Amino acid sequence: MVLEPGSDALAQLAEERVDHRFKGLPPDAEGLTVGELAARRRNLFTDGFTTPVLALSAERLEHNLRLMETYATRHGLAFAPHGKTSMAPQLFHRQVGHGAWGITLAVPHQVRVARAFGIRRVFLANELVDPAALRWVSAELDADPDFRFVCCVDSVRGVELMDAALAGASRPVDVVVELAAGEGARTGVRTETECAAVADAVAGARTLRLVGVAGYEGEVPGADPERVRAWLRRLVSLAVDFDGAGRFAGLDEIVVSAGGSAWFDAVADVFAEIPGLSAPVLKLLRSGAYVSHDDGHYRRLTPFNRVPEEGALEPAFRLWTQVVSRPSPDQAFVNAGKRDAAHDLDLPSVQVVRRDGAERPATGISVTALSDQHAWLRTTGEADLEVGDWVGLGLSHPCTSFDKWVLIPVAEADGTVVDYIRTFF
Repeated sequence: MVLEPGSDALAQLAEERVDHRFKGLPPDAEGLTVGELAARRRNLFTDGFTTPVLALSAERLEHNLRLMETYATRHGLAFAPHGKTSMAPQLFHRQVGHGAWGITLAVPHQVRVARAFGIRRVFLANELVDPAALRWVSAELDADPDFRFVCCVDSVRGVELMDAALAGASRPVDVVVELAAGEGARTGVRTETECAAVADAVAGARTLRLVGVAGYEGEVPGADPERVRAWLRRLVSLAVDFDGAGRFAGLDEIVVSAGGSAWFDAVADVFAEIPGLSAPVLKLLRSGAYVSHDDGHYRRLTPFNRVPEEGALEPAFRLWTQVVSRPSPDQAFVNAGKRDAAHDLDLPSVQVVRRDGAERPATGISVTALSDQHAWLRTTGEADLEVGDWVGLGLSHPCTSFDKWVLIPVAEADGTVVDYIRTFF
């Protein structure tokens, strides 16, 4: 049997020993390997897991993976989900297994993680001018003819720095010109004239190859459907103009890339309008938050709210906590706080309460604040809450949920833990 790249590294994750580094795992599991613990299929609620513990729903995770695979296929999009969301190589490989072209990343360390686990295609959605990182990328390209790497450029100065750092490279580094989403937005070239100047600089660099254009529509000022689509059409026009000027001569494919998690419906619509160019177009979508979705920010922003006929993502995270104090009828405290829960966009939301094996909606309970290790709960007269109850919190923003947990149980609906996801932040 031929193993996929990274199979050995993935297998080694199962050989890691369970110990004090991993929050929430059963204390009596210490010394077992992660694989041995998974094989025992312990129950999250009754078999020794300690609170707080973050869990991923096995069923919802698989649903989300399948849904975005179907969506990308239906709309003729290549998919490179943003790996910064999870930094979990096991999930990278599941995403690739569900049809992803490759993985998007943001900084060199993340690329090193992906390569250590055999990811063959990486889109770096950022500029890269660090000489040491560029030399490492060049060495990876030289060592592996199947490795495809693409990154952004947005300045003549950046191109010059890249070319100097890559002197002597045998394979050029593929780059795309990044178009800014508007004045005052994040990275990217502000005008088409400046884009042409950057492209000219790439053409003059012996170590770089211009393969397309890219941007991030989530930074469009005052983003709404009209403004986002207008900017995406600018991006497409830039690709058409570059192609007409012969800037993509000799390429097997031309990369046109955009797509966060809030506007991928607009990306699909506008990319469907891309005319025939001198080479096939790789229409590369980069949305990443879908893998776990959430109970807050992305639940409100997901494009599936606008196109419900396409399906719906499901929040896959739940942070299980325990009531440790009930000092008054209108107040309670659970044992999870800023070190455990995403809080940069919204406070966690109280979803369910478990007592004596029974689960019920968390009526009359809300989170009002977070301390380092506590969540402050406000309770109304409807709330039925006692010290010792388990409280399931929904989180807002996947990127700042994954990064607080090194090893995350994956649990089926009845609480059976079937796997553990290792993160590398």
